[in-house]
Amino acid sequence: MKYDFKTIFILISLFFISQVVGLGILYKDMKIEVVNGTQQVVHPETILGPRPEVSGWESFVWIIGSIAMSTILLLVIIKIGIVNIWKLLFFGSMFLAISLALGVFINPILAFTTAFILALVKIFKPNIITHNTTEMLIYSGIAVMLVPLFEVKWIIALLLAISLYDFYAVFKSKHMVKMAKFQIKSKLFAGIMIPYKAVKGQKKKKVSGAIIGGGDIAFPLMFSGVVMESLVKLGQLTKEIAFLKVLIIPFFISLILLFLLIKGKQGKFYPAMPFITAGCLISYGIILLL
Repeated sequence: MKYDFKTIFILISLFFISQVVGLGILYKDMKIEVVNGTQQVVHPETILGPRPEVSGWESFVWIIGSIAMSTILLLVIIKIGIVNIWKLLFFGSMFLAISLALGVFINPILAFTTAFILALVKIFKPNIITHNTTEMLIYSGIAVMLVPLFEVKWIIALLLAISLYDFYAVFKSKHMVKMAKFQIKSKLFAGIMIPYKAVKGQKKKKVSGAIIGGGDIAFPLMFSGVVMESLVKLGQLTKEIAFLKVLIIPFFISLILLFLLIKGKQGKFYPAMPFITAGCLISYGIILLL
């Protein structure tokens, strides 16, 4: 077992809450219009302006390219060892993402101000509450920006591609492990993290923290959001029914992550995305059957 039961319960609970919060924000952002008797999903401009004008395979390529560039940049930062550059980039990305999430509910000035304060607190006064609260808002904001760019088939293609990459990056090149350790050491980890102490014999061995990576939160949330929109468009469901149906996805994935955390070995990193992708596809199948 990677962690004790209490730690696992908290991690899984935070993951599930992050998915529900994100879906709630996507639900609020989604508007329904009826054109010639057919429901269509529309989205207002984000607080940062219009979304990228890409769709279909272009969205897939755009995201893959963005991930590749971000990874290369972080590896360069790790190589040169200047943590302040990482902190500056993390602050900027966090500020923009939180603004996107808050902008769905409140006016731009208040959203930007709140996001700026939360980003400052996370950088200079980090604690378990501010860290995990802001993480939920960060991935919700990313989903607000990206979900409208995808159809179900292309978000599935993205999940499959990311799963292969995750497996390679953890077990083969191991650069994902290097990036995770660097983020934890810099106290700016992208993902859910809680303090943890492993017990070995009669002694407690302090470790950096129990974690679920940011991608493991963002990609299933994006998938759930795309499925929710597809149910409204194709199934003529109300937003409320579509929202309730897609809750099957985070519930099922939470069970899979629970299994992975229980069966995993302490101190070993695992690529979660292959398991998460399998959970997404299985739960999507269940939704279609329902």
